[in-house]
Amino acid sequence: MASRCQFWLPKKNRFCAVAPINNSKFCGNHSSRADGEMVPCPVDPSHCVLRENLEGHVKRCPLLKQTQTLAVQPFYRKGINAGEEDSLSSENPDSGLSDCISSEMKRTIVYGMSGAEFHRLLGKIRALHDLICKDIQDSYKIKEACNMWIKGEIDRKIPFQEKHVLQQASILGNLEEFGVLRNCDGGEQCEGNRSCASEANIVPTVVEFGAGRGYLTQMLADCYGIKRVFLVERKSYKLKADRSLRQIESLILERLRIDIEDLNLNAVEPLRHNPYLAIGKHLCGPAADLALRCCLTKQSNHSDAEQCGNGPKLRGLAIATCCHHLCQWKHYTNKRYLLELGITKEEFLAITWFTSWAVDANHSEDISDVTELKTYLQSSENEVDGMLGSTVDDIVKSMNPVERAVLGFMCKEIIDMGRLMWMKERGLETQLVKYVPSGISPENHLLIATCRNIFAT
Repeated sequence: MASRCQFWLPKKNRFCAVAPINNSKFCGNHSSRADGEMVPCPVDPSHCVLRENLEGHVKRCPLLKQTQTLAVQPFYRKGINAGEEDSLSSENPDSGLSDCISSEMKRTIVYGMSGAEFHRLLGKIRALHDLICKDIQDSYKIKEACNMWIKGEIDRKIPFQEKHVLQQASILGNLEEFGVLRNCDGGEQCEGNRSCASEANIVPTVVEFGAGRGYLTQMLADCYGIKRVFLVERKSYKLKADRSLRQIESLILERLRIDIEDLNLNAVEPLRHNPYLAIGKHLCGPAADLALRCCLTKQSNHSDAEQCGNGPKLRGLAIATCCHHLCQWKHYTNKRYLLELGITKEEFLAITWFTSWAVDANHSEDISDVTELKTYLQSSENEVDGMLGSTVDDIVKSMNPVERAVLGFMCKEIIDMGRLMWMKERGLETQLVKYVPSGISPENHLLIATCRNIFAT
C-alpha cells in the first residue's frame, strides 16, 4: 500500500501528504465516500462530515470551543452589521432570490436576459456612471514617513513583498494627504517607543478590519506611531505581524477573532469615548459594507450625528475595496439610492457579476479609462432594434477583452461611489481614489474619510 494519499493536488503540484486509510489509496479527506452522505458541519459549514459521524463530530469540532467562547463576549451580536432584509424591493417580492447569491446564480441572471434587456442594462450602467462617478482621482501617495519600508530598512524579520508594501504605503500616504494622519515630527520617522504618538497623533487607536496577518497596521505602527491596535479577523493565520507588534513597548495589541458581520464595535470597552482610525486593505465584497456599517450605524443607541461626537469616536477611515463580484444586495449599504435611480436588485447582482471582468484583462497598461466603452455603449444603444434576436452570449462574445474589462471597472466605481454617498449622508468628508496604478493592482479603489474638525482640541 502507498505510504501517502494518491490524491493529486494541482494547486500544490504534488500528491496529498496524508497517510491513506486502511485498504485504500486515499486518506480520509480524499476517499470517494460512495457509501455515505456528506453533510456540512453545523458548527463550521466550511467543511463536511459523514452524516453517520455528525453527532460525534459536533462534540469535538475544532471550532466548537472558539464559537462558544465568542458567543459570551460583550461585543458579539449575531448579524448586527448584516444589513436589512429585502424590504426595499417590495415591488418584486416573488423574485425567488435569497439573501446570499452565488456567482453561478448571478451568471444565470445575466444570461437569462434577452438581448434587448441586456443592452438596456448597459445603457443604465453608462448613464449611472456618468451621473455619480465624475471625480475619481489617481492618488498614488508615498510619503516620507514610510521610507523605512519603501527602502527595505526593516529591522525585524518581516515578509517583504514590494507590491504589498507600495499599496500599504499609499493607503497611509492618502490618510496623511487627507489630514487624518500626521507625520510625527515633521518628516523624520518615529524612533524607539514613539513618544511623539501621544502628542502629535490624533488617532492613537487603530481598528484594522479584515486584518489578515496585520502588516498594514505594522507599517502604520512603524511609520506613524499608535498606542492601541485591534485586529479584526475571522480566520487564523500563520506568519502574523503580531509578534513584532508586541515588541513595541508602548503599543497594546488585541486580536478580535470574529466576523465583521457580528461585531458590535461600541461594546469593545477600550474603544468607548476614545478616538480611533478604521482601516482595511482589500476588504473582499460585502466585507467593506459590513465594516462601514460597523463604524457608522446606531449600534448602542447613538444617533448618526453622535458617531462623530460622543460615541466611540471614529476620526478617520481608509478602506481598500476589492472582489466586488462577491457583493450581496442584503449587505450593500446604499440600496435605497440605487433603487431611486432605477437599479433593481436583479440588476445590481448583474452589475456585481460584471465586475469580475475588470481583473480578467492584461493590466500592463492602464485600461480603467471608460471613454472607449462609453463609445461602444452609445453605438450599441442605437442598434438595439437590430439586436432583438441576439442572445446575451452572442453580445458578450462580440465584446473584446478591453471593453469587458472597462465595463467591469465602471461597475466597480458605481458600487464604491454608492458607498461613498452613504458615508457622506452620515456627516463624513470622504473621497474615492485610485490609490495605486492598475499595474500594481487592478483592485485599486480606496474609500477614505474623516469626521470634521478632527484636530480640534
